[in-house]
Amino acid sequence: MADGPTYPGRALSAPVDLSGAGHYLHWGVVQISVANLVVFALMATVFVLALLLPFPRGRQGR
Repeated sequence: MADGPTYPGRALSAPVDLSGAGHYLHWGVVQISVANLVVFALMATVFVLALLLPFPRGRQGR
């Protein structure tokens, strides 16, 4: 049983409805969309992990 209409482009469709208004967070004069905040948090996480994780070492004989 299908839970909705099926069409060839369904695999490429957005998992959320993008035709509505965006959601924004406000902190005084700072205003940011939730989507941009999520992207920023993921980028910051990857950056911190790149700084903290050990760099792979090659052979010591060269």
